[in-house]
Amino acid sequence: MSARKLKIGCAGLGRMGKRHALNFLQRTPRADLVAVSTPDDSELEWAKANLAPYGVTAYKNYEDMLKHEGLEAVVVASATAVHAEQAIKAIEAGKNVLCEKPLSTSVEISQTVLDAAAKKPELKVMCGFSRRFDASYRDAFNKMSAGGIGAPAVMRSQTCDKLDPTGFFVAYAEFSGGIFVDCSIHDIDLALWFFGQDSKVKSVSAVGITAVEPDLRKHNDRDNAVGLVEFHNGKIAYFYASRMMAAGQEDTTEIIGTKGKLAVNTQPALNLVNIFDENGVRREIPQHYYDRFEYAFVTEANEFTACCLENTPVPLKLEGAVQAVRIGAALQESLITGEKIFFDEDGQRLPKARL
Repeated sequence: MSARKLKIGCAGLGRMGKRHALNFLQRTPRADLVAVSTPDDSELEWAKANLAPYGVTAYKNYEDMLKHEGLEAVVVASATAVHAEQAIKAIEAGKNVLCEKPLSTSVEISQTVLDAAAKKPELKVMCGFSRRFDASYRDAFNKMSAGGIGAPAVMRSQTCDKLDPTGFFVAYAEFSGGIFVDCSIHDIDLALWFFGQDSKVKSVSAVGITAVEPDLRKHNDRDNAVGLVEFHNGKIAYFYASRMMAAGQEDTTEIIGTKGKLAVNTQPALNLVNIFDENGVRREIPQHYYDRFEYAFVTEANEFTACCLENTPVPLKLEGAVQAVRIGAALQESLITGEKIFFDEDGQRLPKARL
């Protein structure tokens, strides 16, 4: 008798949705991708060609997919604007949920997902912060936890995208929540992971520029930004986000402790090949986020599936996803207003600085 597989559906078949669908179809042995949904006709055609031959049913309507016979879990990989809505509908339908980051661009809406999940504690509901599943970050976390660098005190982390000359990020900025919520959300989650999931933010401040895309200002966004977060436990985090890296994707992190530091990917490389030619010595680096974290997404899919089948806790708390949006949204506000924002030890925003 073959082992039972988790019957899963995927909502959204854009760039990220396609990757999730194929990962669950081809690279997650304990999962059975049975359904997908998308309102986009071109994406439905892609599903017809790439998924239907393997018995996957494609739906134009998300609610119809939720009614698919035997469906047990849903991956929400659609547009950020509908993440929360679709996650809540799946939870209310009794489905386990893996939701792409962020839960929402709004703290209040993100909280509604947490509230819905609290009413169905038997379900596994997880926000997919991919770096938590990356082998290098896990190794760094384990070394820190073993005391290798003493007590962690400072984090420097960045998410820097390859320059896209098409202007995609200008249009995307209308819906993304801004560079801190879209890009730095990964780094914020890392800070909450390495400093402790219950770390409470004390203050945030941010500055930014539009070096290559001045039209981003129409959407209160920037193409380069720096944020500083102070926590009540005495730790600080420095975040850099950029949309204009010429060579490719540069996602790096340093965790600085009282007895040393850990550095992850500070010299990005696509592989172990160095090129020696008339231009000197160089190496190629990943061109996009997925190039760097492809196997992290595969690990995420397999571990989420195992949690659902074995009824074990998910690797990260859903509360952390709300906290990450709270910090990211505050950084974005500080970026626009130029004001430093303060929080009390309960996480409530203070009207002004306490002197």
